[in-house]
Amino acid sequence: MNRGESPVTQSRSAPLTISVLPFKTAADDAVSIRFAGGITADLADDLSRLSEIWVINDPGGSGDLHHEKRARYLVSGSVFHEQGRLLVHVRLTESATARQLWSEHFDHPLGELFDMQSEISRRVVDQLSLRVSQAERRHLARRYTRNLAAYGYFLDAQAHLLTRKAEDNRQARALYRLAIEQDPAFAQAYADLALSHAADYRNQWSEDGGASLSRAREMADTALHIDPEIPQTYWVLGYVDAQRRQHQQALESLRKAVALDNSFADTYALMGGIHTYLGTPKRSLSLLCRAMRLRPEAGYLYFLLLGRAYYFLGDIEQARINLHEALSRNPASLDAHLYMAASAVTSEEDGSGEWEAEEVRMIRPGFSFQRWLQTYPMTSADQIEQLRAALAAVGLR
Repeated sequence: MNRGESPVTQSRSAPLTISVLPFKTAADDAVSIRFAGGITADLADDLSRLSEIWVINDPGGSGDLHHEKRARYLVSGSVFHEQGRLLVHVRLTESATARQLWSEHFDHPLGELFDMQSEISRRVVDQLSLRVSQAERRHLARRYTRNLAAYGYFLDAQAHLLTRKAEDNRQARALYRLAIEQDPAFAQAYADLALSHAADYRNQWSEDGGASLSRAREMADTALHIDPEIPQTYWVLGYVDAQRRQHQQALESLRKAVALDNSFADTYALMGGIHTYLGTPKRSLSLLCRAMRLRPEAGYLYFLLLGRAYYFLGDIEQARINLHEALSRNPASLDAHLYMAASAVTSEEDGSGEWEAEEVRMIRPGFSFQRWLQTYPMTSADQIEQLRAALAAVGLR
């Protein structure tokens, strides 16, 4: 069923900008809740791989059609599960006017989920009147897995991985392994399994951090061997190599991720973070601002990275503004409190450094700068000493 079709016209001098809002579900519909996030994410991924589209992510899902930071067009929808079938309603809206340009219902058995996802992507592309290459059309037709059980485990694992808690990280790893058991060629599951091992290292959750980091690299390499055309895999390789302090190798992987998906905000953010690790925070600013433009409702991490860059550039006011925003989104961020403490010491304007130091001790009892530094991938000796001296002034040694 099609309603309200209006051809989308766009100047070819610049990429078309679009956001995919989280698809809505009924509160008591467990099946649709499970798959709605995957449908949203996969549609955004499909569109981001097309050369004529610039996808601006909206993980907050506020649905504010007139927000100035939103893209020109919005894709939204709803997902319902009924008697073994998935009912998906998709809409394309012009954000400036809230005018609905296209609407269509899709009704498939649950077992045909992946075919339906490909169909939805093709129909959205058709409405946008894009020039799509044969290679891009092949991407629209493929899925990272066609095993429904594997996909379900993968979605459940992602929900656990994103909490950044030790127990949830272990549960995520178990679920990724179940996904791989169902589909041994599920490259994205291997890549995210690598992230769970890297998280063990970075957060010092494992007894043998070096072994965790080595295992992370092995899993990422396996993902790359299975499918070298997935941008997320190169992001994972970049992240793992950054933890290994192999920053130039990490940047090389991230450039490959951008070549595959120039809308991949997290790639620009990680590149920005790495430049600060290297001691070139000025290069971080444009990369992090680009990431924020692509994800205007991003979480705390982008603000933390930007605040950290400003701290090492000596712009303490900007550092504190961004670190405060990071903490408003995640009050338990250890790194944000550390840099807030260091910024307070540097500014010498108030006594908040001691208060931030107490916050650090509440989050990490017995905090040791040297132990924290063991898994912190900063390689600039000057920056390490600058941070060490500032934190020592408030007793964080």
